[in-house]
Amino acid sequence: MSRVQLALNVSDLDEAITFYSKLFGAEPAKVRPGYANFAIADPPLKLVLIEDANQTPGTLNHLGVEVPSTDEVTAAQARLTGEGLATALEEETSCCYAVQDKVWVDGPGGEPWEIYTVLSDTEMPSGQLRSAAPGESACCSSRPATVEAAAGSASCC
Repeated sequence: MSRVQLALNVSDLDEAITFYSKLFGAEPAKVRPGYANFAIADPPLKLVLIEDANQTPGTLNHLGVEVPSTDEVTAAQARLTGEGLATALEEETSCCYAVQDKVWVDGPGGEPWEIYTVLSDTEMPSGQLRSAAPGESACCSSRPATVEAAAGSASCC
């Protein structure tokens, strides 16, 4: 099953978990320091919450589409590249407490989109989920620099 991902910056993770649990009538699928995600069946949604006091609460961190397999990530990259869009492929990358294969592409407003599959769970070094300074890359805060250079844009967040 594929589902859309929405990653939001939050200032208080516990408060956000309480709210979104009530909103969607579901408990988080994963909770780690500074991070939580919900795997919502109806509507099909992967909601990711990233605690970051340096970002405005409720702002977009990034968007995505979770797909079932690496083959679908590879097919998405081929399709997007064929459409003339700049992409960046990441294989077996550790991000958001998971090992993932993913391809990144920027929307017309510079909004980062990832099409990804989760290969396994993993632990993350302390503080790795925090947003990076402008122009620097960090997990769940921006797409790889190769997309930025190809698109001629600045850091996404």
